[in-house]
Amino acid sequence: MKLKNWKIFIVFFIAAGLSLSSVLISAGMAKGCKEISINGGNRGDILLPHHLHQETLQDCQVCHSVFPQKTGAIDAAKTSGTLKKKQVMNKTCLKCHRAMKKAGNKTGPVSCSGCHVK
Repeated sequence: MKLKNWKIFIVFFIAAGLSLSSVLISAGMAKGCKEISINGGNRGDILLPHHLHQETLQDCQVCHSVFPQKTGAIDAAKTSGTLKKKQVMNKTCLKCHRAMKKAGNKTGPVSCSGCHVK
């Protein structure tokens, strides 16, 4: 496919209200790791079921608008000061889990100890 055709393809999905990441996930092309271990500090690490989150959210940017899609991105952002400690947990994870629970939907943990494993 020529570059011009790819531009048309991307514009079509944007115009249709679909994110490219949701298209790639649906096609099985943007899976990443099945589970990701995240440094959880002194409370213990977090084992994130990545594929489950991808299937549920259908939009990588829900999380990755805050940090890039690469190994160690959260720790690197905290070290550089572009991401505050607990920012992802409080403003992304718990906010989403609590909203889903309030709406009566099945969701992940809504407390610290539900995710952190010592």
